[in-house]
Amino acid sequence: MNKVGEFEELRPLLFSIAYRILGSVSEAEDAVQETWLRFDGSATTPTSVKALLSTTVTRISIDVLRSARVRREEYVGPWFPEPLLSDPYQDPARSAELADSVSMAALLLLERLSPLERSVFVLREVFGFRFDDIASTVGRSEAACRQLLVRARRHMEAGRPRFEADRREREELASRFFDALREGDVVGLRDLLAADVQMVGDSGGKAPQLARAVVGAENVARLLASVYPLLTRISVTFEPHQVNAQPGAVFRDRDGRILHTLALDVLDGQIQAIRSVSNPDKLGHLGQVADAWSINAEVKEARRQMK
Repeated sequence: MNKVGEFEELRPLLFSIAYRILGSVSEAEDAVQETWLRFDGSATTPTSVKALLSTTVTRISIDVLRSARVRREEYVGPWFPEPLLSDPYQDPARSAELADSVSMAALLLLERLSPLERSVFVLREVFGFRFDDIASTVGRSEAACRQLLVRARRHMEAGRPRFEADRREREELASRFFDALREGDVVGLRDLLAADVQMVGDSGGKAPQLARAVVGAENVARLLASVYPLLTRISVTFEPHQVNAQPGAVFRDRDGRILHTLALDVLDGQIQAIRSVSNPDKLGHLGQVADAWSINAEVKEARRQMK
């Protein structure tokens, strides 16, 4: 197999590593492209192409993450990862780890880790790399990598929920949620929400959002039931879709352009969190992006006409 073929075969893995380290589709794609340029420009024949490319994309991602941390500190409002509708890398032996690690909740927990902790955790816990390979990748001893992993696990486990929901339960509850959302059914929505549910939006200051953060089943249910029927009146539609391996939906304007995504955290038989991403900079990889400000103006007009 030539270089192009070898690289393309490993591209899904490289992207999946980079995305989990960076939480950004665009930055992960750039890291993968830079990895290709370095591989293509090298005259050395590696013992293992997979090891070489995994090391390269990880090191590039660590460098990008260090600079991204500064930008994220200056970010307007809550910061969420760029929504991922499908993970290009599949491994049946590690399907649970892959799905869990790409959820919004897990990626936000990973934000608490240092770049090295995050990289070691991703390589070991998600992709099952050996410690000697991880040590070579991040430029630390195996003992140091084990310590980095211990600290990373401690941070991750401290933030994880106590109860997990199986996939069928999540999908069933999400289906009921979106049915109630279509109907503007306050009671139906409220019954599905945890008492302390949080609804948070990431607009980056570049799009209107329902609210910076809304807490409590009654508040969230009433807000959702008041807004989404108005969106329906102006021909906004949504399609249920896996978002970061969790139940969610993609919302589109009347011309099919992306308005925002919604992701649900379902645990212990209830929706614990609702996260929306409407920052247009984070939606471009999904397709043409809608003019959210124009949609917002139409919603206000529709509300005025109903009074």
